[in-house]
Amino acid sequence: MFGMAVSAGSGAAGNPSPLGIRIESVTEVTAVARHRLTSFLAQAGCSADVRFGEPGQDVVLEFRSGETGADNAPVLVATNRKGNRPTPVWVTRRTAGVGSIAELAGRDLATVEGPDPLGSRLALAALAEVGVKPARQQLYEAGDYSSALGLLLHNNTHAAVSEAGFVEPMLKKNGLVVTWAGKPVSAGGWYRGTGWNMPALLCEDALGGLTRSGDRQIFSVFPEWVHGFSRPERLNSEEVSQ
Repeated sequence: MFGMAVSAGSGAAGNPSPLGIRIESVTEVTAVARHRLTSFLAQAGCSADVRFGEPGQDVVLEFRSGETGADNAPVLVATNRKGNRPTPVWVTRRTAGVGSIAELAGRDLATVEGPDPLGSRLALAALAEVGVKPARQQLYEAGDYSSALGLLLHNNTHAAVSEAGFVEPMLKKNGLVVTWAGKPVSAGGWYRGTGWNMPALLCEDALGGLTRSGDRQIFSVFPEWVHGFSRPERLNSEEVSQ
Protein backbone atom coordinates (compact mmCIF):
# COMPACT_ATOMS: atom_id res chain seq x y z
CA MET A 1 0.00 0.00 0.00
CA PHE A 2 1.12 3.54 -0.58
CA GLY A 3 0.99 6.51 1.78
CA MET A 4 -0.03 10.03 0.91
CA ALA A 5 1.14 12.67 3.34
CA VAL A 6 0.95 16.40 4.00
CA SER A 7 3.13 18.20 6.57
CA ALA A 8 2.54 21.25 8.77
CA GLY A 9 4.80 23.92 10.23
CA SER A 10 5.78 27.57 10.00
CA GLY A 11 7.05 29.01 6.76
CA ALA A 12 9.09 32.05 5.90
CA ALA A 13 7.98 35.51 7.07
CA GLY A 14 5.61 33.95 9.60
CA ASN A 15 3.42 32.37 6.96
CA PRO A 16 2.17 28.93 8.00
CA SER A 17 3.43 25.99 5.99
CA PRO A 18 0.89 23.70 4.34
CA LEU A 19 -0.90 21.37 6.70
CA GLY A 20 -0.13 17.70 6.52
CA ILE A 21 -2.38 14.81 5.49
CA ARG A 22 -1.48 11.17 4.90
CA ILE A 23 -3.48 8.59 2.98
CA GLU A 24 -3.00 4.85 2.66
CA SER A 25 -3.51 4.69 -1.09
CA VAL A 26 -4.84 1.62 -2.90
CA THR A 27 -2.98 2.57 -6.08
CA GLU A 28 0.43 3.75 -7.24
CA VAL A 29 -1.21 6.17 -9.69
CA THR A 30 -1.61 9.15 -7.41
CA ALA A 31 -0.45 12.29 -9.27
CA VAL A 32 -3.88 13.42 -10.51
CA ALA A 33 -5.58 12.63 -7.20
CA ARG A 34 -2.86 14.55 -5.34
CA HIS A 35 -3.31 17.63 -7.51
CA ARG A 36 -7.10 17.58 -7.36
CA LEU A 37 -7.24 16.97 -3.61
CA THR A 38 -4.77 19.79 -2.97
CA SER A 39 -6.92 22.15 -5.06
CA PHE A 40 -10.13 21.00 -3.38
CA LEU A 41 -8.71 21.62 0.09
CA ALA A 42 -7.26 25.00 -0.91
CA GLN A 43 -10.70 26.19 -2.00
CA ALA A 44 -11.92 25.41 1.51
CA GLY A 45 -9.08 27.38 3.12
CA CYS A 46 -6.95 24.31 3.91
CA SER A 47 -3.46 24.77 2.48
CA ALA A 48 -2.07 21.27 1.93
CA ASP A 49 1.22 19.99 0.53
CA VAL A 50 0.09 16.51 -0.50
CA ARG A 51 2.79 13.91 -0.98
CA PHE A 52 3.18 10.14 -0.87
CA GLY A 53 5.64 8.39 1.41
CA GLU A 54 6.23 7.35 4.99
CA PRO A 55 4.18 9.22 7.63
CA GLY A 56 5.97 12.10 9.31
CA GLN A 57 5.81 13.33 12.88
CA ASP A 58 4.07 16.55 11.80
CA VAL A 59 1.10 14.94 10.02
CA VAL A 60 -2.18 16.53 11.12
CA LEU A 61 -4.58 14.06 9.48
CA GLU A 62 -4.26 10.62 7.96
CA PHE A 63 -6.63 8.21 6.24
CA ARG A 64 -6.25 4.56 7.22
CA SER A 65 -8.19 1.46 6.29
CA GLY A 66 -9.11 -0.98 9.02
CA GLU A 67 -11.63 -1.45 11.78
CA THR A 68 -11.84 1.23 14.45
CA GLY A 69 -12.44 1.08 18.17
CA ALA A 70 -13.07 3.34 21.14
CA ASP A 71 -9.33 3.66 21.76
CA ASN A 72 -8.64 4.32 18.08
CA ALA A 73 -11.48 6.57 16.93
CA PRO A 74 -11.41 8.49 13.63
CA VAL A 75 -12.70 12.06 13.38
CA LEU A 76 -14.28 11.16 10.02
CA VAL A 77 -15.61 7.69 9.15
CA ALA A 78 -15.56 6.37 5.58
CA THR A 79 -19.10 5.83 4.27
CA ASN A 80 -20.55 3.87 1.36
CA ARG A 81 -22.72 4.98 -1.56
CA LYS A 82 -25.76 5.29 0.71
CA GLY A 83 -23.93 7.40 3.28
CA ASN A 84 -23.75 4.54 5.80
CA ARG A 85 -21.00 2.48 7.36
CA PRO A 86 -19.97 -0.26 4.91
CA THR A 87 -21.39 -3.78 5.01
CA PRO A 88 -19.25 -6.77 3.90
CA VAL A 89 -20.96 -9.22 1.53
CA TRP A 90 -20.38 -12.41 -0.43
CA VAL A 91 -21.76 -12.21 -3.97
CA THR A 92 -22.58 -15.16 -6.25
CA ARG A 93 -24.17 -15.64 -9.68
CA ARG A 94 -27.94 -16.02 -9.44
CA THR A 95 -27.86 -18.99 -11.79
CA ALA A 96 -25.50 -20.84 -9.42
CA GLY A 97 -28.33 -21.20 -6.92
CA VAL A 98 -26.11 -20.84 -3.85
CA GLY A 99 -28.44 -20.93 -0.86
CA SER A 100 -25.89 -20.12 1.83
CA ILE A 101 -22.18 -19.49 2.17
CA ALA A 102 -21.78 -22.97 3.63
CA GLU A 103 -22.21 -24.16 0.03
CA LEU A 104 -19.00 -22.32 -0.92
CA ALA A 105 -16.92 -25.09 0.62
CA GLY A 106 -14.34 -26.34 -1.86
CA ARG A 107 -15.08 -23.48 -4.30
CA ASP A 108 -12.76 -20.88 -5.83
CA LEU A 109 -13.33 -17.45 -4.28
CA ALA A 110 -12.29 -13.89 -5.17
CA THR A 111 -11.01 -11.57 -2.43
CA VAL A 112 -9.37 -8.12 -2.49
CA GLU A 113 -5.80 -7.49 -1.37
CA GLY A 114 -4.78 -4.85 1.17
CA PRO A 115 -5.63 -3.84 4.76
CA ASP A 116 -9.32 -3.09 4.08
CA PRO A 117 -11.17 -5.61 6.31
CA LEU A 118 -14.04 -5.85 3.81
CA GLY A 119 -11.61 -7.16 1.19
CA SER A 120 -11.08 -10.54 2.82
CA ARG A 121 -10.87 -10.76 6.61
CA LEU A 122 -14.53 -10.22 7.49
CA ALA A 123 -15.84 -12.33 4.62
CA LEU A 124 -13.44 -15.19 5.38
CA ALA A 125 -14.37 -15.00 9.07
CA ALA A 126 -18.02 -15.48 8.08
CA LEU A 127 -17.04 -18.60 6.15
CA ALA A 128 -15.09 -19.93 9.13
CA GLU A 129 -18.16 -19.53 11.33
CA VAL A 130 -20.01 -22.05 9.15
CA GLY A 131 -17.03 -24.39 8.97
CA VAL A 132 -15.69 -23.33 5.56
CA LYS A 133 -11.92 -22.80 5.40
CA PRO A 134 -10.74 -22.28 1.81
CA ALA A 135 -7.32 -23.59 0.85
CA ARG A 136 -4.80 -21.01 -0.33
CA GLN A 137 -5.10 -22.18 -3.95
CA GLN A 138 -8.87 -21.56 -3.81
CA LEU A 139 -8.46 -17.84 -3.08
CA TYR A 140 -7.93 -15.43 -5.98
CA GLU A 141 -6.70 -12.09 -4.62
CA ALA A 142 -7.76 -9.18 -6.84
CA GLY A 143 -6.41 -5.65 -6.76
CA ASP A 144 -9.82 -4.03 -6.25
CA TYR A 145 -13.52 -4.82 -5.90
CA SER A 146 -14.28 -4.40 -9.60
CA SER A 147 -11.62 -6.95 -10.48
CA ALA A 148 -12.97 -9.38 -7.87
CA LEU A 149 -16.44 -9.12 -9.44
CA GLY A 150 -14.85 -9.56 -12.86
CA LEU A 151 -13.40 -12.89 -11.77
CA LEU A 152 -16.87 -13.96 -10.68
CA LEU A 153 -18.62 -12.74 -13.84
CA HIS A 154 -16.12 -14.54 -16.06
CA ASN A 155 -16.71 -17.80 -14.16
CA ASN A 156 -13.18 -17.84 -12.78
CA THR A 157 -14.54 -18.02 -9.24
CA HIS A 158 -17.76 -19.16 -7.58
CA ALA A 159 -18.14 -16.09 -5.33
CA ALA A 160 -16.56 -12.69 -4.69
CA VAL A 161 -16.31 -10.38 -1.71
CA SER A 162 -17.80 -6.90 -2.01
CA GLU A 163 -19.51 -4.09 -0.12
CA ALA A 164 -23.30 -3.82 -0.07
CA GLY A 165 -23.65 -0.21 -1.25
CA PHE A 166 -20.96 -0.56 -3.89
CA VAL A 167 -22.31 -3.74 -5.49
CA GLU A 168 -26.06 -3.07 -5.24
CA PRO A 169 -26.38 -1.21 -8.60
CA MET A 170 -24.59 -4.07 -10.37
CA LEU A 171 -26.60 -7.00 -9.06
CA LYS A 172 -29.68 -7.17 -11.28
CA LYS A 173 -28.06 -6.25 -14.61
CA ASN A 174 -25.26 -8.78 -14.08
CA GLY A 175 -27.36 -11.63 -12.70
CA LEU A 176 -25.70 -11.48 -9.30
CA VAL A 177 -27.10 -11.95 -5.80
CA VAL A 178 -25.87 -11.23 -2.28
CA THR A 179 -25.60 -14.62 -0.60
CA TRP A 180 -24.33 -13.29 2.74
CA ALA A 181 -24.25 -9.84 4.35
CA GLY A 182 -22.50 -9.05 7.59
CA LYS A 183 -23.11 -6.20 10.02
CA PRO A 184 -22.18 -2.59 9.15
CA VAL A 185 -18.66 -1.79 10.36
CA SER A 186 -16.30 1.16 10.60
CA ALA A 187 -13.69 0.06 8.08
CA GLY A 188 -11.62 3.18 7.58
CA GLY A 189 -11.48 6.87 8.27
CA TRP A 190 -9.50 10.03 8.94
CA TYR A 191 -7.45 10.17 12.13
CA ARG A 192 -5.75 13.13 13.80
CA GLY A 193 -1.97 12.86 13.74
CA THR A 194 0.61 14.01 16.23
CA GLY A 195 0.94 17.35 14.43
CA TRP A 196 -2.78 18.17 14.64
CA ASN A 197 -3.68 21.80 15.38
CA MET A 198 -6.78 23.98 15.30
CA PRO A 199 -6.30 25.15 11.68
CA ALA A 200 -6.66 21.48 10.68
CA LEU A 201 -10.38 21.75 11.48
CA LEU A 202 -10.78 23.50 8.12
CA CYS A 203 -9.29 20.42 6.48
CA GLU A 204 -11.56 18.08 8.43
CA ASP A 205 -14.65 20.05 7.45
CA ALA A 206 -13.57 20.06 3.81
CA LEU A 207 -12.92 16.32 3.77
CA GLY A 208 -16.34 15.79 5.34
CA GLY A 209 -17.88 17.34 2.22
CA LEU A 210 -15.84 15.32 -0.27
CA THR A 211 -17.77 12.72 -2.29
CA ARG A 212 -16.88 10.24 -4.99
CA SER A 213 -19.67 11.54 -7.22
CA GLY A 214 -18.20 15.03 -6.83
CA ASP A 215 -14.68 14.05 -7.91
CA ARG A 216 -14.00 10.44 -8.87
CA GLN A 217 -10.35 11.15 -9.66
CA ILE A 218 -9.61 12.03 -6.04
CA PHE A 219 -11.27 8.83 -4.87
CA SER A 220 -9.01 6.62 -6.97
CA VAL A 221 -6.71 6.43 -3.94
CA PHE A 222 -9.45 5.06 -1.63
CA PRO A 223 -11.11 1.62 -1.61
CA GLU A 224 -13.83 1.50 -4.27
CA TRP A 225 -16.68 1.32 -1.79
CA VAL A 226 -15.73 4.62 -0.15
CA HIS A 227 -18.12 7.32 -1.35
CA GLY A 228 -17.52 9.96 1.31
CA PHE A 229 -16.75 10.71 4.95
CA SER A 230 -18.91 11.54 7.95
CA ARG A 231 -18.47 12.63 11.55
CA PRO A 232 -18.98 9.51 13.73
CA GLU A 233 -21.50 11.31 15.94
CA ARG A 234 -23.78 11.95 12.96
CA LEU A 235 -23.73 8.30 11.94
CA ASN A 236 -24.28 7.20 15.54
CA SER A 237 -27.34 9.42 15.95
CA GLU A 238 -28.84 8.19 12.67
CA GLU A 239 -28.30 4.56 13.67
CA VAL A 240 -30.00 5.12 17.04
CA SER A 241 -32.99 6.81 15.35
CA GLN A 242 -33.40 3.81 13.06
